[in-house]
Amino acid sequence: MGELLYEGKAKKLFSTKDPNVLLVQYKDTATAFNGEKKEVLEGKGALNNKITSYFFDLLAENQIPSHFLERLSTLEQLVKRVTIVPLEVVVRNITAGSFAKRLGLEEGKPLPFPIVEFYYKDDNLGDPLILEDHIYALEITSEDIVSQMKKQALQINKILYEHMEQRGIRLVDFKLEFGLDQNEEVLLADEISPDTCRFWDLKSGDKLDKDRFRRNLGNVIEAYQEIDKRLGGQ
Repeated sequence: MGELLYEGKAKKLFSTKDPNVLLVQYKDTATAFNGEKKEVLEGKGALNNKITSYFFDLLAENQIPSHFLERLSTLEQLVKRVTIVPLEVVVRNITAGSFAKRLGLEEGKPLPFPIVEFYYKDDNLGDPLILEDHIYALEITSEDIVSQMKKQALQINKILYEHMEQRGIRLVDFKLEFGLDQNEEVLLADEISPDTCRFWDLKSGDKLDKDRFRRNLGNVIEAYQEIDKRLGGQ
C-alpha cells in the first residue's frame, strides 16, 4: 500500500505505483450531521465497496464514464486519479430529507420531474445549498462542466431508478461527486451506496439506507445487506 493521501469520513485514499491510479480503502465508520454523530458499524465498509463497485460497473455498461477501475478486495478498489469538483450534485425523485424539511413538505411525495441541486463542498460551512449563479460568481467551475455534471446526473438517475425499481426499491434521492482527470474529462467519482442514496422498499416503504443511522432506526447493517441482496449479492 502506498502513501496515505487523504482520509475522509468513510474512505481513505492511497497512492499506487501508477501516479494516475489511486487505491480507495473503505472504512466501517458511520457519520451524520457533518460528523457530529459517529459510530463504527462492522461490515459497512465492505458492503459500500461491493455496492459501489456494482453500480459503477452497471453505469459503465451504460456508457457513463467514472473514475472506477476495479474492486481489489473486500475493502479496496482502484480508481483513476481525478481532481474533485467541490460540488455535491443531488438528484431528487421523491420529497425527503433536507428538501422536505426546508420547504415544509411531507416526506414521500413523488416530484413531477427529477430535481437537481448543487451543494458547495465545505465541511466548515456544512456543505450549503448553492445556486448555479453562485457557482459562476465564485468561479468554482465553468458552465460547461456544470452542464456536463447535470446531464450525467440525470442519465445516472434514469439508469439507477429503473434498475432499482425492478428490484423492489424506490430510488428517492442520491448524492454524486464528479472529478476531472488529466485530460480534463468529467468523470463520476466518490461512491454510490446506501451512504449516499435514499433507498425505500417499494411495498413497505422501509428505509434501506443511512437514514437508519441518522434517525436511530436501528438495523443499519441489515438494511445495507438487503440492498446488496437485491443486487444479487449473497
